[in-house]
Amino acid sequence: MNQKLRIGTRKGLFVYERTGKGQWRCGEPDFLGDPVSMVLRDPRNGNQYTALNLGHFGVKLHRAESGSREWKEIDAPKFPKSGDEDGPAVELIWELVPGGADQPDTLWAGTIPGGLFKSTDRGESWTLIESLWNRPERANWFGGGYDKPGIHSICVHPNNTRCVRLAISCGGVWESQDAGETWAQTGQGLRAAFLPPDQAYNPESQDPHRMVSCPASPDHMWIQHHNGIFRSDDGGHRWTELTDVPPSVFGFAVAVHPQDPNTAWFAPAIKDERRVPVDGKLIINRTRDGGKSFMALSNGLPQGPAYDLTYRHSLDVDDSGDILAFGSTTGGLWVSEDQGDHWQCLSEHLPPIYVVRFDKHF
Repeated sequence: MNQKLRIGTRKGLFVYERTGKGQWRCGEPDFLGDPVSMVLRDPRNGNQYTALNLGHFGVKLHRAESGSREWKEIDAPKFPKSGDEDGPAVELIWELVPGGADQPDTLWAGTIPGGLFKSTDRGESWTLIESLWNRPERANWFGGGYDKPGIHSICVHPNNTRCVRLAISCGGVWESQDAGETWAQTGQGLRAAFLPPDQAYNPESQDPHRMVSCPASPDHMWIQHHNGIFRSDDGGHRWTELTDVPPSVFGFAVAVHPQDPNTAWFAPAIKDERRVPVDGKLIINRTRDGGKSFMALSNGLPQGPAYDLTYRHSLDVDDSGDILAFGSTTGGLWVSEDQGDHWQCLSEHLPPIYVVRFDKHF
């Protein structure tokens, strides 16, 4: 089966197909001109989903059946009507993941503002998980790069699909052990350098930029945080900060090897005001030993001046753990077929890239 790579951009959905070793072909785009905030191919049935953020027309969600490019608009997550003119409205679908193999029609969506939604009918309808929305701690959540907090990372435990873990910017890490009926704040050890020292370890105020778990060992997790890189070996309850990660611990994206929890990749940048690659050189950082050491991978990547920034959903690894891809805010797209040792530029001229996702399989 040829590998497919879905690219959600500021101006459309592009799909690259791997036709042979080092050979990739881009098909005709869908939703050309429309901002694509999230994409998903459901590994359980092959259905495809594309979330749009159309500004004036709002958030839209489309589904295409397996193997088809006939997109049908379906219901998008919405907050319950409150009668309040200032009531919340979904501004962005920021995350979209499938439920487990035992929940064939279930999808989870994370939004800005920080709502978690669940569908049990392939996206035909959505329910706000009010048990999380009504948590009193939500009053302390706040926006990071956006004005409002948002849910950008949802990890469904592959062997216990009632276990769902979230990361929120800025609201820290949360876990449910009963499919969303109740929630507990986790994230001990996460540190927010932007807070006063006596509040730096407050779990409610952390800004994880992206959280991932290893599919083969789901309690082993990684976070690319606003001010650092963290790993957890107990399902996100306790985190260890990794401080010696040249050239920078700042970034947005992280991907973990699907079978080896000690192997992970990051896209470093200069933090805060500038947010560009360090020294104008584009690299991907890789650890193979759980964060004890890192290797800067640059073979095939522009070494300056390069000002490509990689957003949190724009780095991904395929099922094999060998093929990686990442995209940038300046429309660059690169793939590696040897875990990042060598990179190939697929395009320098795509629209700004928001999300990069390989088709996954159960």
